[in-house]
Amino acid sequence: MTASAAPPSESTWETHPVTPDRFEDFADVINRSRRANHCWCLSHRLQAAEITELGGTGPDSRERAMRALCEREHPPGVVTYLDGDPVGWCNIGPRAEITRLARSKLMPPTDDVPVWSIVCVVVRSGFRRRGVTGHLIEGAVAYAASHGAPAVEAHPVDPQGRMDLTMAFVGTKAMFDKAGFRVVGTTDAVASGMPRLTMRRDLT
Repeated sequence: MTASAAPPSESTWETHPVTPDRFEDFADVINRSRRANHCWCLSHRLQAAEITELGGTGPDSRERAMRALCEREHPPGVVTYLDGDPVGWCNIGPRAEITRLARSKLMPPTDDVPVWSIVCVVVRSGFRRRGVTGHLIEGAVAYAASHGAPAVEAHPVDPQGRMDLTMAFVGTKAMFDKAGFRVVGTTDAVASGMPRLTMRRDLT
């Protein structure tokens, strides 16, 4: 009599704000080789003067600026873990704290609701098509809800086929449809030549 194979164990998913003690996990997702002059997910969040104010000058200024943001009351996003490995990153925060978005003429506010906004979504190389995005967005929404956010918005595109991977960080309409977001407007901004939508998930 042969013993039957043990059933595969279920994966364990966790999502946490990128506090200072989780900075290296965040870096493993977006800049695993620790390249100097990397974006560090700041280009669509802060203006150049703010980055210099937070991180000074030099090739490591953006990393220092991002580390400084992680020490604030609202860390600038969440990291998703699969069985303990950091596999995804979502840049999210109150729209009013995301200067690039708050001052954008191409993506003005939908209304006066103090929404939290998703700036970008990144899945670590080697972990795509494994369900990371769904867990990542849900974790980001839960993070916003834990701080009293009335709603979360995103500005994805709606591609008919594959999109340029360099702009994939904005996300797709289908991705946010699955997460319970709805289209509430359009913007004058584009990514990969496609108009960016405004999608919202109400939390109250």
